Amino acid sequence: MGQTERIYRIDHLIHERKVVPFDDLLRELEVSRATLKRDIMYMRDRLNAPIVHDRERGGYCFAAAGVGRQYELPGLWFNDREVLALLTMHRMLEDLDTGGLLGPHIQPLMARLKALMGTANNPADEIMKRVRVIAAQNRPVAPNCFEVVGSALVSRRRIEIGYFTRSRNARGVRELSPQRLVYYRNAWYLDAWCHASNALKVFALDAIERAQLIDRRAHDVSLAEVDRQLGSGYGIYRGRRLTWATLRFSADAARWVRAEVWHPKQQSHELDDGRYELRVPYGATPELEMDILRHGEHVEVVGPESLRRTVAERLARAQAAYR
Repeated sequence: MGQTERIYRIDHLIHERKVVPFDDLLRELEVSRATLKRDIMYMRDRLNAPIVHDRERGGYCFAAAGVGRQYELPGLWFNDREVLALLTMHRMLEDLDTGGLLGPHIQPLMARLKALMGTANNPADEIMKRVRVIAAQNRPVAPNCFEVVGSALVSRRRIEIGYFTRSRNARGVRELSPQRLVYYRNAWYLDAWCHASNALKVFALDAIERAQLIDRRAHDVSLAEVDRQLGSGYGIYRGRRLTWATLRFSADAARWVRAEVWHPKQQSHELDDGRYELRVPYGATPELEMDILRHGEHVEVVGPESLRRTVAERLARAQAAYR
């Protein structure tokens, strides 16, 4: 009987009998006294189980409701999404600054994640060694910038930022009212009301070169309105005016693409000749173009014509560069 099974058995026995003597637990589990003590200590320290020894009643029981921290038994194993979510959270927390706004909370939360991820048979450190999360094309954010933006977001205050607009290769100063933080493809973005343009805009946090709080109340926009104005188009390039792209992939590429989620609202179907047709909404094309181009000759842009023409022009320029 492994430790996870023993923990579930101890939990069941105490819930069922209310009070269970130590010797009864030994007989039920068929383990040594030292092993049982370690299991009980593990349940207390790692799983926050409110197990106490009641001398008057002569056994182990659970403390009264409301005593201690939240207690929840671990799963026997996590599915692929749960493991990825926990590992990603763990890695993201490691990358954040351990001081400032989040510092006091990061280490306890990391310890709790490791407790959730591991059992004696599958220790967390072993899981961390055996499963890797590689953050490709990661664009880190300066810790002080993240702290200022996060503080303004929750306190509903404005910020002044020095911003580098990559598309124009230009720098400027903006006054913003933060509305929402978005984490997308290993990068952080801020949905904010820009007071210079009097409109909702999207800002890449890694392009913010400096940020400071302003002692003025933020201009509030409902999240429903943020969704309506910025829309849910392709990736971070979104807007109110969405267009649908229709893409057809070769039978070879279809084996991979049919397993991918390009957009939550995508539409797709198999064609009779083995090809795969995918439709996705977008508000602007740069990111969508890059995803199309990575499939090379295995994808055809059916429409709209403007996107088809743009992708063709990019391919022509790339071919000319290699001549």
